[in-house]
Amino acid sequence: MKNSILSIENFGYDFKWGVSTSAAQIEGSWNVDGKGPSIWDTFSANKNKIKNNDNLKTACNHYQLYEQDLSLIQHMGISNYRFSLSWPRIFSRGYGEVNQKGIDFYNRLIDGCIEKGITPWATLYHWDLPQALEDKGGWMNRDTMYRFVEYSALCAHKFGDRLKHIMTINEPVVCAGAGYFLGVHAPGKRGAAKFIKAVHHLALSQAEAARAVKEINSSIEIGTTFSCSYVQPLNSRPWNIRAAKRVDAMMNRLFIEPLLGLGYPLSDLPFLSPIEEYFKQGDDERLKCDMDFIGIQNYTREIIKHSLLTPYLHASLVKADKREVETTAIGWEVFPESVYHMLKKFGAYKNIKKIIVTESGIALHDQLVNGQVCDYRRIDYLQSHLAQVLRAKNEGVKVDGFFVWTLLDNFEWAEGYDPRFGLVHVNFETQTRTLKKSGYWYKKFLSGNS
Repeated sequence: MKNSILSIENFGYDFKWGVSTSAAQIEGSWNVDGKGPSIWDTFSANKNKIKNNDNLKTACNHYQLYEQDLSLIQHMGISNYRFSLSWPRIFSRGYGEVNQKGIDFYNRLIDGCIEKGITPWATLYHWDLPQALEDKGGWMNRDTMYRFVEYSALCAHKFGDRLKHIMTINEPVVCAGAGYFLGVHAPGKRGAAKFIKAVHHLALSQAEAARAVKEINSSIEIGTTFSCSYVQPLNSRPWNIRAAKRVDAMMNRLFIEPLLGLGYPLSDLPFLSPIEEYFKQGDDERLKCDMDFIGIQNYTREIIKHSLLTPYLHASLVKADKREVETTAIGWEVFPESVYHMLKKFGAYKNIKKIIVTESGIALHDQLVNGQVCDYRRIDYLQSHLAQVLRAKNEGVKVDGFFVWTLLDNFEWAEGYDPRFGLVHVNFETQTRTLKKSGYWYKKFLSGNS
């Protein structure tokens, strides 16, 4: 599809255009105004866990500079802002006494959005679990699910008069896999048994929290978001095809299928069979929820080959840098068709009302030179991916929105501050914001002058 025919009008007047962030990655003020420590505060305090030993204590200082950041969103003509609420900023221990200063901050943020004509969209959990709950087992402990439901209900009660769109959990498979299986993300746990427990409690939580929000305010549109990657076998050999099927089940099906009442994909992931030990009476029904929308977050594709040496999945990724393809600053392949294939895949499930691309973007080594950031690769990335979203929409997929990841260069989890995803450059020493060429392009595109 040629970019010359790509314009905002092609998507329809009611298509949602936005930008996304998360609290832990931008807010800073990690111990200010009653906020309790999160698992990422703890994890990043340990040496050699984060590249360059970076931490999120200050990040983008969004907690103090949110008005400036909202003005940037308004300046770009972006009408929807997806951010996350920090659980430990609202409940310092994850439960118990409410931190009123945390509530006050999110009231200011939400009100600030509305005053500037920006529709706020909130994610309830974007990986910053209160450390006090992790001390009790975190997502391996079923009690965390109950605490999350209480927190979700409080957020609906406090903010639901103005928040019309809420997402429960951001990318649960990454939260469980990187945090409780591989140990490369907070809280740094490893092992299949830990992962399996976390999977079940996260899957329950995404549905139970949605019901809790709806009980408080049925007019809120509730959804949840899934990371996904287009998975292909290295070649047509049967063992590579089977390996790719297992990886697809893990990466793309593990959380959406129980939500839709299809159960866990155990036939393709037999190592997950012990998950049934953690079921309690009624869990089959608790896992299901009729979401108003789902968000998909796609960045790349994965090429898979069979590997006897890899436990559980017996599959391994063929890294992009070994395949002579275009890659990003964190080594992901640039493959625009991936988002098309994932929209088609998720769109093929029954009972999904609509899909929103809640994250899409590229990590680059952007540099500020003479007051400008000429990130033309990001513009190409966004144009090519939007063309694929439009392709899926034109083929009947119920895709209803597109949110760029992300507004600001930020703390990119284990990668620290090196890779930059933002439409806005951040000097982390001075906290100076500079709109990149991609930010100017997005503004022009949204104005209808692309």
